Amino acid sequence: MAKAAEPISIGGVTINPGSRMTIDLPVGRLYTHTTMSMPVHVIHGRKPGPCLFVSAAIHGDEINGVEIIRRLLKMPTLKRLKGTLITVPIVNVHGFIHHSRYLPDRRDLNRSFPGSEKGSLAARLAHLFMREIVCNSTHGIDLHTGASNRDNLPQIRANMDDGATAKLAHTFGAPVILSSSLRDGSLREAAAEEGIPMLLYEAGEALRFDEVSIRAGVRGILNVIRTLEMLPPTRSRSQRKTVSQVARSSSWVRAPDSGILRPMVSLGTQVDKGSLLGVVSDPFGERETEISATFSGIIIGRTNLPLINEGDALFHIARFRGLEKAAGKVEEFTEEYLPEPGEEPSLDGPIV
Repeated sequence: MAKAAEPISIGGVTINPGSRMTIDLPVGRLYTHTTMSMPVHVIHGRKPGPCLFVSAAIHGDEINGVEIIRRLLKMPTLKRLKGTLITVPIVNVHGFIHHSRYLPDRRDLNRSFPGSEKGSLAARLAHLFMREIVCNSTHGIDLHTGASNRDNLPQIRANMDDGATAKLAHTFGAPVILSSSLRDGSLREAAAEEGIPMLLYEAGEALRFDEVSIRAGVRGILNVIRTLEMLPPTRSRSQRKTVSQVARSSSWVRAPDSGILRPMVSLGTQVDKGSLLGVVSDPFGERETEISATFSGIIIGRTNLPLINEGDALFHIARFRGLEKAAGKVEEFTEEYLPEPGEEPSLDGPIV
């Protein structure tokens, strides 16, 4: 007989095997005396297995991940889950309420890990998340978007030098993987110090839902869950597997002058060194400056705000060894997840 899973405890609440529960982790009060809490939804399988956390809105204006988690939790297949899935759709509740990337003290939560119990608001929130979520998990996926007025092609950022992490990164199925170094104070760095393999999914723009990014995010998380053997392999014959392309490096092309930007390329576009990316001009068109690609690659990030200052990041280009192959995979990915003309976004998520 298979061994049954043990109960787990989060925030002082016990979750028994074979159950699912929403828990409110207290995060203090507002100055209005209103209590604040971080919502956590846990699905604890009857059989033991890995514990995967999926988090979103560490930056309060990055809302794509909130919808990804909502659709994920509607999946009937999760009734068969082995192990534990911990979802936190809104980590930075304060920023989410105010449509802000930051906390009220203007601190970036993703530069405040592992935090401290008696530090700033950001440090306390980071400490709570580490204690109750990360330290109860074996693996993690953190969902992000581009910053305000900045759009990102769906991509995974991960430490590709770690074998376990690299396997999950390829499994996720984003068209692009960036082998990204760990940033001081980030959740990825804090999780790595705890020995927890973790992926960061970047897709879309702050304060906007992007259907392609959302659909790809839901399927990517399910791909990881299946790779961890928390669910049986899919039986769908129609589902194509996206082969991710690993970027050697990436960098931003910045504005040489202030003015109004007319972009000439979109996300996923293959560019060669010297390709025209856009034109910056004054309001009269009397002075125009062409923006050219400084190397060959694929556009994986782009500003959506035409009003720019000198030095602003405009186009994010990733380098690949097999550029033509990478460009083809990006095109295939977009075609696979793009809704059909007239198709409404799914309320309960795509069938995956």
